[in-house]
Amino acid sequence: MAFEIPNFTPALPEIFVLTMICVVLVVDLFLTDKNRSITYLLSQATLLGAAVLTVVVQSSVPEYTFSGMFVNDSMGTVLKLFIYLSTSVVFIYSREYLIERNLFKGEFFVLTLFSVLGMMVMVSANNLLTIYLGLEVLSLAMVAMVALNRDSSISSEAAMKYFVLGAIASGMLLYGMSMLYGATGSLDHTEIASFVTQGSTDDIVLKFALVFIVIGLAFKLGAVPFHMWVPDVYQGAPTAITLFISSAPKIAAFAMLMRLLVEGLGGLLVHWQDMLIIIAVLSIIAGNLIAIAQTNLKRMLAYSTISHVGFLMLGILAGTSDGYSAGMFYVIVYALMSLAAFGMIILLSRSGFEADTLEDFKGLNQRSPWFAFMMLITMFSMAGVPPTVGFYAKLAVLSAVVEIGLVWLAVLAVVFSVIGAFYYLRVIKFMYFDKAVDTAPISSAYDMRAVMSANGVIILLLGIYPTGLIALCVSVMP
Repeated sequence: MAFEIPNFTPALPEIFVLTMICVVLVVDLFLTDKNRSITYLLSQATLLGAAVLTVVVQSSVPEYTFSGMFVNDSMGTVLKLFIYLSTSVVFIYSREYLIERNLFKGEFFVLTLFSVLGMMVMVSANNLLTIYLGLEVLSLAMVAMVALNRDSSISSEAAMKYFVLGAIASGMLLYGMSMLYGATGSLDHTEIASFVTQGSTDDIVLKFALVFIVIGLAFKLGAVPFHMWVPDVYQGAPTAITLFISSAPKIAAFAMLMRLLVEGLGGLLVHWQDMLIIIAVLSIIAGNLIAIAQTNLKRMLAYSTISHVGFLMLGILAGTSDGYSAGMFYVIVYALMSLAAFGMIILLSRSGFEADTLEDFKGLNQRSPWFAFMMLITMFSMAGVPPTVGFYAKLAVLSAVVEIGLVWLAVLAVVFSVIGAFYYLRVIKFMYFDKAVDTAPISSAYDMRAVMSANGVIILLLGIYPTGLIALCVSVMP
């Protein structure tokens, strides 16, 4: 057999990021704590360079390389760009927070960039092995990030839970993939899709493989009943890490759902649709109800994430192009909202103080009317109140569900969305109607305040004019 050199061009962004990770590792060895900003700037430059290369190598038609294991398509391009954007914002928000807690070290940036690399591989995976490789690079880097504050027993406990439960999820996913390989004789998504379409969808091995794959995906997404790690990790990890975990990886998880279920196992839609309906219903109900009882804002937002994952699945389970584009729109919007919500916690935190309880937001309007307004926009958007973009995100996935005749599911989602609005409005009540407990002025870097303001304004502007982002999501769907 003659060995053919693969076309490396579609994978240039991944190659560049991996090269820059090595550069950052080596450069950081020679830096003192005073010069650590160089590592920060190099990391931001890595994301910028990756974004430029992603745009340069984009392809209007799917472009395959590495024997069909890697695909470069429009959906992957857009998702990667939003991953870079989210991660860059995470770096800006986290800088002062990490400096104050003596965590502003090269490890944070290297692990974050490794996570980004894993996400990029997941987004462009066209093979079961490739998608698993990307997932493990992401997961292992994030476990180390959760435990970054080695002096905190809470962080260490959260990392252990994340590692153990993540290992179980990976095992489930890998077992499902092995059964899928046994049933189809291929690891390639395209070939698996062809086999499923041409063969019998009643194959018992295929159904078992599908069950394990869906369980693995639900674990990674934090959907009920596989959600037990989410609140503990969100609360236990340093807020800068929670900020990252709650944003960019959700975009990669959406890509994994699309690559595995839609592109690879689209012929089994009738089977995985029923599974996702159950998971979505449980996530929306449990996430919204349990969040009401939380007094810690990070735990509240963790349960809120679980309910949002349920809404994301509504778009996927619709099984239509409109549903998939609605799901993509939803996950991008959720990443923006999550960045703003956890960014506000970081903004109000200072050395020796974490503003992670609802009490800490009392009287925020008296301390800073502008940032209270930014938090109000974010909470309204998460609750799905017009004219914020969160309203249109929920409307898009609900419309997709109604179009396939699952009106009862849309009604149930709306009812629990209204119930869930209570805990978002409670934050607003604390900010505007309670007296401030902490009257210290809000002090943060100019870039943090500017990006935080832009984040809130974008959530509002996208709500007033959502057409552009919706059209983008529709245009890149296969």
